[in-house]
Amino acid sequence: MQIEFREFDPFDLWIWLQFSTVPSPAEKQYVEELFDSWFLLGKLGGFNAENLQVQDTGIDISYMDYDQDAADESFMALMHNMSEIEYQGTWARCWFDLGTSDAIALDILINAFQQLSKEYVTIEKLIIGGENKDWPVTRQREASVYDN
Repeated sequence: MQIEFREFDPFDLWIWLQFSTVPSPAEKQYVEELFDSWFLLGKLGGFNAENLQVQDTGIDISYMDYDQDAADESFMALMHNMSEIEYQGTWARCWFDLGTSDAIALDILINAFQQLSKEYVTIEKLIIGGENKDWPVTRQREASVYDN
């Protein structure tokens, strides 16, 4: 799977997928569940690179002391909005407002899509940001599927 980055605006971000064939309903469900799960983790503040205490500790985390005060003092890193996933032929796209979530969110999404592509649905290309000239985007975003 090829990974491509285009113009990046975390508050107005399109993520594009190109499949090897038109995705089946089951394949679409895998993609939708991945995007939904990723967004839910982001909406709950899961992609906060300021508070990676377990990762920063290293391999031996047995009996590690977790600093709740440090966790409480870290800046909130919350995603704000996600649109419905749209399909057109061998393409899919979804719009996000990543809010204050950190770039680690994109690494996690890329890792998940790479594994999804190996095991369930062949994805030729994952594009982060920008637009596709053959499939214009509107500047007026409709209400997010997750708006409060």
